[in-house]
Amino acid sequence: MLFIRSFVFNILFYVNLTGLVLFGVPLLFMGRFGVFKLARAWAWSSLWLLDKICGVKIEIRGREKIPQGGFIIAPKHQSIWETFVLTTQMPDFSYVLKRELTWIPFFGWYLIRAEQMAIDRGSGRTALKQIATSAKAFIAQGRQVFIFPEGTRRAVDAPPQYKFGVAQIYAETGATCLPAALNAGLFWPRRSFLRKPGTVVLEFLDPIPPGMTKAAFLRELENRIETATNRLVAEARAKDPSL
Repeated sequence: MLFIRSFVFNILFYVNLTGLVLFGVPLLFMGRFGVFKLARAWAWSSLWLLDKICGVKIEIRGREKIPQGGFIIAPKHQSIWETFVLTTQMPDFSYVLKRELTWIPFFGWYLIRAEQMAIDRGSGRTALKQIATSAKAFIAQGRQVFIFPEGTRRAVDAPPQYKFGVAQIYAETGATCLPAALNAGLFWPRRSFLRKPGTVVLEFLDPIPPGMTKAAFLRELENRIETATNRLVAEARAKDPSL
Protein backbone atom coordinates (compact mmCIF):
# COMPACT_ATOMS: atom_id res chain seq x y z
CA MET A 1 0.00 0.00 0.00
CA LEU A 2 2.87 2.38 0.79
CA PHE A 3 4.29 1.78 -2.68
CA ILE A 4 0.94 2.37 -4.39
CA ARG A 5 0.24 5.57 -2.45
CA SER A 6 3.72 6.87 -3.19
CA PHE A 7 3.37 5.98 -6.87
CA VAL A 8 0.05 7.84 -7.19
CA PHE A 9 1.37 10.84 -5.30
CA ASN A 10 4.55 11.14 -7.37
CA ILE A 11 2.59 11.09 -10.61
CA LEU A 12 0.09 13.72 -9.40
CA PHE A 13 2.87 15.82 -7.86
CA TYR A 14 4.62 16.29 -11.20
CA VAL A 15 1.39 16.55 -13.20
CA ASN A 16 0.30 19.31 -10.83
CA LEU A 17 3.65 21.09 -11.12
CA THR A 18 3.66 20.84 -14.92
CA GLY A 19 0.09 22.14 -15.15
CA LEU A 20 0.80 25.10 -12.89
CA VAL A 21 3.96 25.99 -14.79
CA LEU A 22 2.20 25.87 -18.17
CA PHE A 23 -1.06 27.58 -17.25
CA GLY A 24 0.59 30.09 -14.92
CA VAL A 25 2.54 31.83 -17.69
CA PRO A 26 0.39 35.02 -17.47
CA LEU A 27 1.68 35.46 -13.91
CA LEU A 28 5.13 36.13 -15.36
CA PHE A 29 3.82 39.56 -16.33
CA MET A 30 3.01 40.34 -12.68
CA GLY A 31 6.65 40.32 -11.56
CA ARG A 32 8.07 38.32 -8.69
CA PHE A 33 4.92 38.53 -6.57
CA GLY A 34 2.92 36.89 -9.34
CA VAL A 35 5.44 34.06 -9.40
CA PHE A 36 5.26 33.82 -5.60
CA LYS A 37 1.50 33.24 -5.88
CA LEU A 38 2.16 30.34 -8.23
CA ALA A 39 4.90 28.93 -5.97
CA ARG A 40 2.56 28.99 -2.99
CA ALA A 41 -0.24 27.39 -5.01
CA TRP A 42 2.19 24.59 -5.86
CA ALA A 43 3.23 24.28 -2.20
CA TRP A 44 -0.29 24.15 -0.75
CA SER A 45 -1.62 21.81 -3.44
CA SER A 46 1.38 19.51 -2.95
CA LEU A 47 0.80 19.46 0.80
CA TRP A 48 -2.88 18.61 0.19
CA LEU A 49 -1.88 15.71 -2.07
CA LEU A 50 0.64 14.49 0.50
CA ASP A 51 -2.01 14.56 3.22
CA LYS A 52 -4.85 12.94 1.28
CA ILE A 53 -2.83 10.31 -0.57
CA CYS A 54 0.13 9.52 1.67
CA GLY A 55 -1.07 10.56 5.13
CA VAL A 56 1.74 13.11 5.54
CA LYS A 57 0.74 16.00 7.82
CA ILE A 58 2.58 19.25 8.52
CA GLU A 59 3.36 21.14 11.74
CA ILE A 60 5.07 24.53 11.84
CA ARG A 61 6.67 25.64 15.11
CA GLY A 62 8.30 28.92 16.13
CA ARG A 63 6.58 31.29 13.71
CA GLU A 64 6.74 33.95 16.42
CA LYS A 65 10.56 33.90 16.08
CA ILE A 66 10.53 35.04 12.44
CA PRO A 67 12.05 38.55 12.27
CA GLN A 68 10.48 41.42 10.38
CA GLY A 69 11.97 42.72 7.15
CA GLY A 70 15.08 41.34 5.51
CA PHE A 71 17.25 38.59 6.95
CA ILE A 72 19.05 35.32 6.15
CA ILE A 73 17.17 32.08 6.73
CA ALA A 74 19.32 28.95 7.05
CA PRO A 75 17.23 25.74 7.08
CA LYS A 76 18.31 22.14 7.43
CA HIS A 77 18.04 20.47 4.02
CA GLN A 78 16.88 16.84 3.90
CA SER A 79 14.42 16.63 0.99
CA ILE A 80 12.48 18.47 -1.71
CA TRP A 81 9.71 19.04 0.85
CA GLU A 82 11.22 22.11 2.49
CA THR A 83 12.07 23.79 -0.81
CA PHE A 84 8.41 24.40 -1.55
CA VAL A 85 6.97 24.53 1.99
CA LEU A 86 9.28 27.39 3.00
CA THR A 87 7.76 29.56 0.27
CA THR A 88 4.51 29.60 2.27
CA GLN A 89 6.20 31.10 5.32
CA MET A 90 8.07 34.12 3.91
CA PRO A 91 6.49 37.11 2.14
CA ASP A 92 9.33 38.17 -0.19
CA PHE A 93 12.00 35.50 -0.55
CA SER A 94 14.98 34.67 -2.72
CA TYR A 95 16.75 31.32 -2.89
CA VAL A 96 20.42 30.81 -3.62
CA LEU A 97 20.36 28.24 -6.43
CA LYS A 98 22.57 26.89 -9.18
CA ARG A 99 22.47 28.83 -12.45
CA GLU A 100 21.65 25.75 -14.53
CA LEU A 101 18.12 25.70 -13.12
CA THR A 102 17.35 28.96 -14.93
CA TRP A 103 18.08 27.24 -18.24
CA ILE A 104 15.10 24.88 -17.88
CA PRO A 105 12.28 25.98 -20.24
CA PHE A 106 9.32 27.60 -18.46
CA PHE A 107 10.60 26.68 -14.97
CA GLY A 108 13.73 28.76 -15.45
CA TRP A 109 11.66 31.71 -16.64
CA TYR A 110 9.82 31.74 -13.34
CA LEU A 111 13.09 31.70 -11.38
CA ILE A 112 14.40 34.66 -13.34
CA ARG A 113 11.15 36.60 -13.03
CA ALA A 114 11.03 35.89 -9.27
CA GLU A 115 14.51 37.45 -8.95
CA GLN A 116 16.15 34.44 -7.37
CA MET A 117 19.93 34.30 -6.90
CA ALA A 118 21.29 32.02 -9.61
CA ILE A 119 25.02 31.41 -9.31
CA ASP A 120 27.75 29.51 -11.11
CA ARG A 121 28.92 27.09 -8.42
CA GLY A 122 32.02 26.29 -10.41
CA SER A 123 33.39 29.81 -10.09
CA GLY A 124 34.44 29.38 -6.46
CA ARG A 125 35.20 32.62 -4.64
CA THR A 126 33.61 34.64 -7.43
CA ALA A 127 30.29 32.86 -6.83
CA LEU A 128 30.51 33.50 -3.09
CA LYS A 129 31.18 37.18 -3.66
CA GLN A 130 28.27 37.32 -6.10
CA ILE A 131 25.94 35.76 -3.50
CA ALA A 132 27.08 38.15 -0.77
CA THR A 133 26.59 41.20 -2.97
CA SER A 134 23.13 40.10 -4.12
CA ALA A 135 22.08 39.01 -0.63
CA LYS A 136 23.08 42.35 0.87
CA ALA A 137 21.02 44.21 -1.74
CA PHE A 138 17.98 41.96 -1.27
CA ILE A 139 18.10 42.16 2.52
CA ALA A 140 18.28 45.95 2.27
CA GLN A 141 15.02 45.76 0.29
CA GLY A 142 13.41 43.81 3.15
CA ARG A 143 13.61 40.41 1.43
CA GLN A 144 14.35 37.04 3.02
CA VAL A 145 17.36 35.18 1.61
CA PHE A 146 17.29 31.37 1.79
CA ILE A 147 20.65 29.63 2.12
CA PHE A 148 20.96 25.91 2.81
CA PRO A 149 24.12 25.91 4.96
CA GLU A 150 25.19 22.41 3.90
CA GLY A 151 24.71 23.27 0.24
CA THR A 152 22.79 20.12 -0.65
CA ARG A 153 20.35 17.59 0.79
CA ARG A 154 21.70 15.42 3.59
CA ALA A 155 20.22 12.09 4.64
CA VAL A 156 18.78 11.78 8.13
CA ASP A 157 21.55 10.66 10.55
CA ALA A 158 24.29 11.64 8.08
CA PRO A 159 27.15 13.61 9.68
CA PRO A 160 26.60 17.36 9.15
CA GLN A 161 28.72 19.13 6.52
CA TYR A 162 28.23 22.86 7.00
CA LYS A 163 29.92 25.06 4.41
CA PHE A 164 31.82 28.21 5.33
CA GLY A 165 29.95 30.16 2.65
CA VAL A 166 26.96 30.86 4.89
CA ALA A 167 29.29 32.43 7.48
CA GLN A 168 30.89 34.59 4.82
CA ILE A 169 27.49 35.84 3.68
CA TYR A 170 26.39 36.45 7.28
CA ALA A 171 29.51 38.55 7.90
CA GLU A 172 29.36 40.56 4.68
CA THR A 173 25.65 41.33 4.85
CA GLY A 174 25.60 42.16 8.57
CA ALA A 175 22.17 40.52 8.70
CA THR A 176 20.28 38.51 11.28
CA CYS A 177 20.18 34.77 10.54
CA LEU A 178 17.12 32.63 11.27
CA PRO A 179 18.01 28.92 11.64
CA ALA A 180 15.37 26.28 10.93
CA ALA A 181 15.26 22.59 11.83
CA LEU A 182 13.07 19.84 10.38
CA ASN A 183 12.55 16.09 10.10
CA ALA A 184 11.29 15.95 6.50
CA GLY A 185 13.88 13.35 5.49
CA LEU A 186 12.08 10.71 7.55
CA PHE A 187 8.92 11.02 5.46
CA TRP A 188 10.27 12.21 2.10
CA PRO A 189 13.79 10.72 1.97
CA ARG A 190 16.19 12.09 -0.59
CA ARG A 191 16.63 9.88 -3.67
CA SER A 192 13.71 7.72 -2.58
CA PHE A 193 10.44 6.94 -4.31
CA LEU A 194 8.52 6.38 -1.06
CA ARG A 195 6.48 8.96 0.89
CA LYS A 196 5.94 7.70 4.45
CA PRO A 197 2.94 8.71 6.59
CA GLY A 198 3.40 10.85 9.68
CA THR A 199 3.84 14.49 10.66
CA VAL A 200 6.66 16.55 9.18
CA VAL A 201 7.75 19.26 11.60
CA LEU A 202 9.44 22.50 10.52
CA GLU A 203 10.72 24.55 13.45
CA PHE A 204 12.07 28.09 13.30
CA LEU A 205 14.72 28.60 15.97
CA ASP A 206 15.98 31.64 17.85
CA PRO A 207 17.51 34.16 15.42
CA ILE A 208 21.27 34.71 15.51
CA PRO A 209 21.98 38.46 15.63
CA PRO A 210 24.71 40.04 13.51
CA GLY A 211 28.15 40.78 14.89
CA MET A 212 29.61 37.33 15.63
CA THR A 213 32.88 36.20 14.08
CA LYS A 214 32.53 33.87 11.12
CA ALA A 215 33.88 30.85 12.99
CA ALA A 216 31.74 31.47 16.08
CA PHE A 217 28.65 32.01 13.94
CA LEU A 218 29.15 28.78 11.99
CA ARG A 219 29.62 26.78 15.20
CA GLU A 220 26.50 28.34 16.73
CA LEU A 221 24.44 27.80 13.59
CA GLU A 222 25.42 24.15 13.28
CA ASN A 223 24.84 23.50 16.97
CA ARG A 224 21.36 25.04 16.96
CA ILE A 225 20.18 23.35 13.78
CA GLU A 226 21.64 19.92 14.51
CA THR A 227 20.44 19.86 18.13
CA ALA A 228 16.89 20.80 17.14
CA THR A 229 16.86 18.49 14.10
CA ASN A 230 18.01 15.53 16.20
CA ARG A 231 15.25 16.30 18.70
CA LEU A 232 12.59 16.40 15.97
CA VAL A 233 13.85 13.15 14.46
CA ALA A 234 13.81 11.48 17.88
CA GLU A 235 10.25 12.70 18.51
CA ALA A 236 9.06 11.20 15.24
CA ARG A 237 10.83 7.91 15.83
CA ALA A 238 9.37 7.67 19.33
CA LYS A 239 5.93 7.67 17.69
CA ASP A 240 6.93 5.37 14.82
CA PRO A 241 10.10 3.28 15.39
CA SER A 242 10.03 2.11 11.76
CA LEU A 243 11.15 5.53 10.51
